[in-house]
Parts: sequence; structure tokens; C-alpha cells
Amino acid sequence: MTVTIVGSQLGDEGKGGIVDLYGDSADIVVRYQGGDNAGHTVVHDGETYKLSLVPSGVVRGTTGVIGNGCVVNLATLFEEIDTLRERGLEPDVRIAARAHVILPYHRVLDGIEEEAKDDLAAGTTGRGIGPTYEDKAGRRGIRVGDLLDPEVLRKRLEYAVSHNRALATDVYGIDPGESFDVDHLYEACRDFAQRLENREMVVNCGEFLSSKIDAGATAMLEGAQGTAIDIDHGIYPYVTSSNTTATGAPAGTGLSPATVGTGEIVGIVKAYLSRVGTGPLPTELGHVEGQTPTDGGNPTASDIATYIRDEGGEYGTVTGRPRRVGWLDMPMLRHAARANGFTGLAVNHLDVLAGLEEVQVGHAYELDGETLYSMPTTTEQWGRCGVVTKTFEGWPEIDPAVVEQGYGSLPDAARTYLDYISAELSTPIYAVGVGPGRAETIVRETPF
Repeated sequence: MTVTIVGSQLGDEGKGGIVDLYGDSADIVVRYQGGDNAGHTVVHDGETYKLSLVPSGVVRGTTGVIGNGCVVNLATLFEEIDTLRERGLEPDVRIAARAHVILPYHRVLDGIEEEAKDDLAAGTTGRGIGPTYEDKAGRRGIRVGDLLDPEVLRKRLEYAVSHNRALATDVYGIDPGESFDVDHLYEACRDFAQRLENREMVVNCGEFLSSKIDAGATAMLEGAQGTAIDIDHGIYPYVTSSNTTATGAPAGTGLSPATVGTGEIVGIVKAYLSRVGTGPLPTELGHVEGQTPTDGGNPTASDIATYIRDEGGEYGTVTGRPRRVGWLDMPMLRHAARANGFTGLAVNHLDVLAGLEEVQVGHAYELDGETLYSMPTTTEQWGRCGVVTKTFEGWPEIDPAVVEQGYGSLPDAARTYLDYISAELSTPIYAVGVGPGRAETIVRETPF
């Protein structure tokens, strides 16, 4: 059986925590797309682990697999594995032979290209994710399996580096340096290959997973980022470079669509909205700095934004950048529910909104006199959308005892808010997060 965990918004919904929550029932946790730009924070046994590439389930002793749909910075991978070992863990991590490798020149090009895009920049982390996926689509990428064959590696590097060096020098006019030197890159890649071989980490991902599942193992498929920044179904061009939706899980793991589709697909929803990066955000509250003073004793949008940002720790796991925040956007969630086929929802950070007198929701959009209940197809249209809001009564601080007492013990106003989300998406709520730790989640259903 498989359970696929998908972000339903713009990323940062708390997917790692839900993977950790249900991880006891999973034998394998698989990342199926993205790279080390996708931060996951997991709290386990009072310890906080911040991971950007290693599947978050490994902190609980499950096998972690980095699928072929991922792009991999091997320096980051081994740094995270070594750090986990230093903290007393023995992570079992496998990596797909078909996964593509992020090389130093990808990181150089990422920064240059973002600067050149100006207003169209996606606000990337500059970690080379996009340029690596570009090389993959251009059939000049270097795959993990290539590192294990010295002759193939040299040949592939000579072609890929030649192309990217020309791009750096002829288009952007920079001195390519060591990051574009074939000999230097070859030696670095061979060093990584030795570590991969010594630890027997490289696998044929689809075959490895299928054989385990056929033998009775359960697998959790872990997406990065969120539906609204999917390369096909998101707010293009302010998107990531891969398919973040559940449709990316079969392609990114080698499992069949039937295997994924007959399992559970759990959409992770943050009780409000947040994101790092540029682009429209119709329900946005204030600006990033949140420094607008209180007006006449009533909290301004920026004051509320600052409150939510600080209460929710809305700063990037990877970059530390303050995230933009806004009210929950229901058209975005309806779009995500349709694109993914959610069988259940996990709503996180409900506690962050506690203490507000009222909580608003973007219930629908208005565009050119028409009411829209889902996201329009172009980002330009989305940026012109007005918001039809729905207001809910606020709720008090949530007593941690509700975790043991169950969903019915939540404040009435909080349950009204959650029931509204469930009804609008025609999807049951499986879990509700009322704090950052695994033990601070109300579990209504277990998908395995």
C-alpha cells in the first residue's frame, strides 16, 4: 500500500511533520521530486531535525529513498547523513540511479538567471534546482548512475560542461572558473561515487520499491513544495521546476499510476497561507516586514501578518527568509483537491490563529465581474483577482489536552472553521495540528 503526502498550497504546509506522524506505519519513505530547496522540520523525542533532502521519515528509523524525480546535491546529501549520524541516528538512505545530480555550475547559473529574469524571477533559493531540471529536459544531465561508470561520466561531463560554460561566458559574460572545469568536476563526482558504492546506496528505484511493496511493505511518497507551484498546474512562471502534485509520484518513483492511485492521497493544508518568493498572492496580509503601526487601536493587516509570522515561525527552513502570509485561499485549495484527488486532509498550524478576534478566508475570487471558485489558468489573471471573503469567529488558545480528548474538544469556533474546509473540499479531515510536535496533533484517521 502507498500513502502520498502532497502540499495543497504554496509549500511550507508542514508535510514533514505529517510524514513523521504517520511514519510508524510506513516501512519506506520516498521523496519523489524537488531538491535541497525543500526544507522539512521534524520534531521527534524532543529533538528538532531540519532536513532539506533526506526523506524526513529516516529520523524514525524507516528506509528513506530519494526517487528518480528528484535532483540531488550530493554534498548536501552526505552532509545531512553525517549530521544525523553525529546525533546518534543510523539513517538508511537509498538513491535512484536515474536521479539527476546538481553540479556546481547549476548553482552559479541559478543565481545569474534569477537576476536576469527581473520581475519574472521565481524567487528561487539559488541552489541549482531549475538549471538541473533544464539539463534533464535538454538530455544533457548527469545522473547518479553515471557517476559509477568513469568512462560514461567523463563523456557526459564534457558535453554538459561545454554547453553550460558557453551559456555562462557568451550569454552572461562571466568567468566560468572551477565550477565549469571538467577535470575538477570529474574528480569530485568520482569521490561521491566511491561513497555511494561503499554504502550500497544506489538502487533501481521503481524495481526496488515494487519488490518491497509486493513483499508486503508500506510506502509513503513524500512531495516537496505545494500544488500551486507545480510546474504544470501552478502559478507559472512563479513555480518550482517539477511536478509537486500527486501525478508526479508515479513518474518520480517508477511505481505505476495504479499503485499510487489505489492508495491514499493526503493533502496537507496550513490553516492560513504562506510562501517565500515573488508573484501574486490575493489573500496576502500586509508586507513582509510587517512594520505598519496600529491604526486607532485596531490591528492592521500588517500587524496581523507579523503576529501570524511570529506565532507560526514563518521563516524559511533552508534560507531563513521571512515568508509572506495571508488568509486561507479556498479557490487555491479547490484547485489542489481536483488536481490531486485527495482522500483525506491534514490541517496544520490551527493554533497559530488562536487569539485573533476574527479569522477570514478567501472564499472565492472576483474577476471581470465573474465569481470564480477555483484558480484561473494564468497567473496574470490570478493577480487581477479580487477576493470574496468569509469571516469566522476567532477562538481562544488551544489546550494541549485536546490531543487526547479528540476533535470534539476543540473550541467550537475552531471546529466550525475546520468543518467549513472539509465541506468545501468534499474531503474528510484526517488530522489537525495544534502545535509543532508530533504529540500535538489530533489524529482522526490513519491512512495506512
